[in-house]
Amino acid sequence: MNLPSSINSTDSCVFSRREFLSRTGTGFGMLALAGVAGAESERPLSPKSPHFAPKAKRVVHLFMNGGPSQVDTFDPKPMLTKLHGQPLPVNNLRTERRTGHAMGSPYSFKQYGQSGLPVSEIFAKTAAAAADELCVIRSMQAEVPNHEPSLMLMNCGNAQLPRPSFGSWVNYGLGTENENLPGFIVMCPGGYPIVATRNWRSAFLPGAYQGTYLDTKHTDITKLIANIRNSRLSPADQRRQLDLVQALNARHLKERAADPQLEARIQTFELAYRMQTEAADAFDINKEPKHIREAYGSGTHGRQLLMTRRLLERGVRFIQLWSGNGQPWDNHDGLEKNHRKLAGEWDQPLAAFLTDLRQRGLLETTLVQWGGEFGRTPVAEYPQLNGRDHNHYGFTCWLAGGGARGGYAHGATDEFGFRAVDKPVSVHDLHATMLHLLGMDHERLTYRFAGLDMRLTGVAGNVVKELLD
Repeated sequence: MNLPSSINSTDSCVFSRREFLSRTGTGFGMLALAGVAGAESERPLSPKSPHFAPKAKRVVHLFMNGGPSQVDTFDPKPMLTKLHGQPLPVNNLRTERRTGHAMGSPYSFKQYGQSGLPVSEIFAKTAAAAADELCVIRSMQAEVPNHEPSLMLMNCGNAQLPRPSFGSWVNYGLGTENENLPGFIVMCPGGYPIVATRNWRSAFLPGAYQGTYLDTKHTDITKLIANIRNSRLSPADQRRQLDLVQALNARHLKERAADPQLEARIQTFELAYRMQTEAADAFDINKEPKHIREAYGSGTHGRQLLMTRRLLERGVRFIQLWSGNGQPWDNHDGLEKNHRKLAGEWDQPLAAFLTDLRQRGLLETTLVQWGGEFGRTPVAEYPQLNGRDHNHYGFTCWLAGGGARGGYAHGATDEFGFRAVDKPVSVHDLHATMLHLLGMDHERLTYRFAGLDMRLTGVAGNVVKELLD
């Protein structure tokens, strides 16, 4: 492309204030980093080699925002049922709100698979399809019983400070296998969840690693992905237009010592252009056979999971699916009805998804995580006494596929399901273990920022070897 002579010229001596500072004493640090930043910015999503041979190549994070109850899903407590309606003989049972008597689960549990893993009736289809592939961690612990910091801890590894999300770290460490699609996709029907885009931000990592949000309440591709089609220009004209814009941006970037925000914008323009063809095909579930679509069901989560499988086949590295905006699982009252409804929306699609991955040979290299930001109390909350308060002392999540140990229940809460008492697992431990399955050493996956080598797990976290197959 022939650019105007003024654009090609490199003789200009007019500096902005920022350029002046970068070329004088305060800019030496920026100059030292220019080579590193330039190498990173050229193709930040290109595939990268892991630290060691991985079991998993990709991640699907099923986020049950609001906090599902462990004692009503994957951690049965017969003693809680026995003492239903009575005070619990537990010391230091601290809760955020006023709570009363023991509240036994309104659901029955049954053992499934050769492993005999006990699962609640509200996830019966999932258990029947994949009990021997579930690695249930019953001894999870978070730091505080509040949604916002616990969401940040689970998603970004830090409850207070702005840090990159898990998906951003994974894409930074491994890149993506398809640069025509985002390496990190987030699906949440009905709008943003609580604290919105902070859940999938890239923070101080380059912006190319941030999650791309889709509102999956929509089925029309033009509403699912904003501006996916250009109604005024042909693809060839768009390409010429983009080439000009990118040439201008590249010069602008060079003069500003590889500014990460500008670099992110350049990458976003290019990705948006390439997505127009690839994304329309990937998200079109009508191309699936009828029996596959029927297996997943016609609901929103069935659509989300079927699109997820299609994206995994196309090389997307990290996909996060939410139950919906707000905090659907935050059932301080009406738990029996609401948990049954929420689980019912996930159960059939989740069973179909795990079965589909297994049959296609994808499950063994896809690490699936299910869970929320914390769990819920074993006692009923006032005034309705038919719901549960937040509980970060002991809760459940599970992994499946990707080298996780199937048909296994790790650790334990006390006999009432309040506090982790055996083999407690912190969120940092969980992240370290998942990175290990992806072939990455969490202590070596670092990024230099503010003079420090930052990492997802901070200064904590240990790989839990019992969770590995």
